[in-house]
Amino acid sequence: MRDAALLPPLIVSGRRKTAASRGQTRREASNALRRILSAHSPARSSSCPTVTSLPPDQSRRTSEPLVSRPLCCICYILSQFVSKRKGGEEPVTLFPSSVTSVNSRNGRSASGRLRSWKKRVTRLKNNVITGVYPASPSSWLFVVIAILATMYTRSDPSMGLIAKIQEHLPVSDSLSIQCRTVVSAVLFSTLLWFSLIFTMRLCLKQLLSYHGWMFEQHGKVSNTTKIWAAMVRIFSGRQPLLYSYQGSLPNLPVPAVKDTVKRFLESVHPLMSDSEYERMTTLAKEFESSLGNRLQWYLKLKAMWASNYVSDWWEEYVYLRGRGPLMVNSNYYGMDFLYVTPTPIQAARAGNTLHACLLYRRKLNREEIKPSRVPVLNVPLCAAQCERIFNTTRIPGEETDSLVHWQDSEYVAVFHRGRYFRLWLYHAARMLSPREIEQQIQRILDDPSPPAPGEAKLAALTAGDRIPWAQARKEFFSSGVNKRSLDCIEKAAFFVALDDDEQGMRGDDPAGNLDRYAKSLLHGKCYDRWFDKSFTVVVYKNGKNGLNAEHSWADAPIMAHVWEYVMTTDSFQLGYTEEGHCKGDVAASLPPPTRLTWDIPAECQQRIERSLAVAQAIADDVDFHVLPIQEFGKGAIKKCKISPDAFIQIALQLAYYRNRGSFTLTYEASMTRLFREGRTETVRSCTSESCAFVKALEDGESKEVCQRLFRTAAEKHQHLYRMAMTGGGIDRHLFCLYIVSKYLGEESPFLKEVLSETWRLSTSQTPLQQLELFDFVNHPEYTTCGGGFGPVADDGYGVSYIIIGENMINLHISCKHSCPQTDSHKFGADIKKAFEDLLELMSPGSSKTEQNHSKKNKKDL
Repeated sequence: MRDAALLPPLIVSGRRKTAASRGQTRREASNALRRILSAHSPARSSSCPTVTSLPPDQSRRTSEPLVSRPLCCICYILSQFVSKRKGGEEPVTLFPSSVTSVNSRNGRSASGRLRSWKKRVTRLKNNVITGVYPASPSSWLFVVIAILATMYTRSDPSMGLIAKIQEHLPVSDSLSIQCRTVVSAVLFSTLLWFSLIFTMRLCLKQLLSYHGWMFEQHGKVSNTTKIWAAMVRIFSGRQPLLYSYQGSLPNLPVPAVKDTVKRFLESVHPLMSDSEYERMTTLAKEFESSLGNRLQWYLKLKAMWASNYVSDWWEEYVYLRGRGPLMVNSNYYGMDFLYVTPTPIQAARAGNTLHACLLYRRKLNREEIKPSRVPVLNVPLCAAQCERIFNTTRIPGEETDSLVHWQDSEYVAVFHRGRYFRLWLYHAARMLSPREIEQQIQRILDDPSPPAPGEAKLAALTAGDRIPWAQARKEFFSSGVNKRSLDCIEKAAFFVALDDDEQGMRGDDPAGNLDRYAKSLLHGKCYDRWFDKSFTVVVYKNGKNGLNAEHSWADAPIMAHVWEYVMTTDSFQLGYTEEGHCKGDVAASLPPPTRLTWDIPAECQQRIERSLAVAQAIADDVDFHVLPIQEFGKGAIKKCKISPDAFIQIALQLAYYRNRGSFTLTYEASMTRLFREGRTETVRSCTSESCAFVKALEDGESKEVCQRLFRTAAEKHQHLYRMAMTGGGIDRHLFCLYIVSKYLGEESPFLKEVLSETWRLSTSQTPLQQLELFDFVNHPEYTTCGGGFGPVADDGYGVSYIIIGENMINLHISCKHSCPQTDSHKFGADIKKAFEDLLELMSPGSSKTEQNHSKKNKKDL
């Protein structure tokens, strides 16, 4: 999926407001934020003033000030430095406020302990390699030999430092002078080696802070960029591991308040009347000249110590503090191949899929996955989010959720027909083969036992509001058999749902079935997905599969990278027999999967039913449409010499205008992974330039005028996208300024209004990241369909799109049945018509043909 969050970017956007969250008292909120502060700084003084939590929705964002004076804000920001992870290259526990690393391997068998020790040795080796990158451990020996060889020629490369070290060397007098000289030379060589590593890493960090290459015209590379690219290659070292670049990535810069306010006013100008815009300008200028500079000072103070001044607050307040349901509102889905189902056997498809997931996890643990980079120039992207793909669960809390990540897990939790099973994926310290996993899955499918009372719909608790789930978890799942079974699910590598339905683009109604397939992956039956797990693999009765992913731990492109590997490994590497079964042999001694047991009282069953009712109402309201467009794609767009993403975004503006008769604030997700621990930024795609083009086209202006305005709008969109990627976006900066204002207890009418904006058009691209895994020329039937997300605003649309090869674009469109002004199928038709109209307008030679036709008509006259 797209290098960005699929959830809208502001605290208020798309959040279901519950009575519990609206009625939370100031004292309860104060305790919540005090825990956050103490988590960042365990030694925080008790003399800090009382604070209250930042509200996760609009009704709470207008609450009373969070602090009575700025001292607590200073304490918090300084505490970031105190508790900050040293070195920055240890990939575990990225955000200390919300992530807890736990070792889940206590009490395992001897084979399990052996595998654990192998992992520890591998991790230690990788930490050493990553710690000295861009140098290599063997380079230390080269430096030592070089220094000793130089000394052998009676030269002193240390300029007397080796002699100084020898004088203060705490060694026995029994050592000869020659031995002490060698020891001193080795120590000096080691210090010199570390100094060179530090210098190379510092140089690489400075080089990666340059982003001028991104703003150059396509195909025209300046000499400055060429020299820069050559230096990046020199300082980047060879054969990097997954996390090798983490210590060299630059920190996200804090934009100037003046620039952010200017760009914000520019973005809202086409959406406001003259009086509204004048009022907003007055609020913005007042904020810029007074409170804004004060808030900026605190934000810069945080940015000095934090690896990323946005990410921890973003994770906490946008995701973990949301009290509404995760299902539809936050979680997203990924689909299987569009036209191909490798095997119709459910257990076999599950066997290969689960084995491919384990192969990816093994590569992840060994850091054998190549670091993601920007194509052509090979600029590295942050890999920090990869650590929490597996063995991660979101734990509900009454005031805020938390993310828990275990170092390892040897099993998955499986759901089938209302029962839960633990399926071990390792036996005798080895990974189960696909055929063995198929056999174990088949045992689950053949198990005739009925679910225990309350077990069948238990997962509805994860689909409903967070506060009731947190209360039920504390009351009914904190001890005994229920706690043991819940621990088994939460500590699993991931969750697996074996669905009795058949899905996919099939039968007499392929388009309708494709829509139902998407809805099934998004919310299922509301009780057959564990929405708190980092991701759930769904395998259907006819062999189709897919996934549902939780959003807080990482953004969609991280999960998309996993799913690309799983799909292609399943079909092209593991394969199936002629009968459709997995390949390989089966060990005779495999123990069967373990059925989890529950003791769910009647009161808990009532709460499950209430959560299910809330979730079912949300699911029933979702109007979803998946639209594969095969008539044209990236190839046709590139002939127009327009960026494909800009083309699609302007087409969405045209389609929305035709659909609703007006323009709206538009969100497009962009990544900020050029920076350390970067997540997402917003591209405000509705611009004055795009609005001018749409109006000109709809008003029947000449083709030359429309073409000129279209290219201007496309260039503007590309500029905004590049600004967002390089730290010059609007919304994350305003978001953090708002949080600082709440810590300081300052009310800002400007910030309050900005963060209450409604994103009626929320969009995200899902780019293919591993093109080498797909062959759309020789195997066009193996086309991935991408994925999507639920509607954001009650009266708006959510649009996810993926560009497949040169000749296909797939769109996932969502809205709500309850809004009479929205219709996903009608909007899909409007988008397709907009694509066709723009291609006709911008196709090469169209303007020349019209001119020749006009000259011919004049000649005839």
